[in-house]
Amino acid sequence: MKRILIPACLGLLMTACGDQPTQGELSVVSAADAVCRPTPNGRQATGCYLTLTASRDDRLVSVTSPVSGLAQVHEMKVESNMMMMRELTDGLPLPAGSVVALAPGGNHIMLMGVAKPLVTGDSVPLTLTFANARPVEIVARVGQPALADPGHDGGH
Repeated sequence: MKRILIPACLGLLMTACGDQPTQGELSVVSAADAVCRPTPNGRQATGCYLTLTASRDDRLVSVTSPVSGLAQVHEMKVESNMMMMRELTDGLPLPAGSVVALAPGGNHIMLMGVAKPLVTGDSVPLTLTFANARPVEIVARVGQPALADPGHDGGH
């Protein structure tokens, strides 16, 4: 009886665990269309936008850049009839296979403490860190995002 149960149990366990990544198997995240807005005169903060696609469920947990003292992943949403912006302290969910857009008026990367003004034509190196995938290093162009929100002040 034991000889029959053990293989059967192992088969059930393998089937139940089949959708789980095996050890060493990581999510892969691709980034595209990265752009950071120029910094407005007298300001040391700006927003960056891009699209992310993860091969497995993952989460963008942090961003760093040598051009800023601090970089955060932010969300913008309406609360009490006011547009509010705040850091996503738990990171930005990246559902497997879905294109997640960081865009004006929505989720975005906020660069703060920008040491030198960013002007159109400059480049901004960004390192994106994920919960599961290896970090991704990209270079964003400085310019206006393609889908700029006309009511946006240009600073985020």
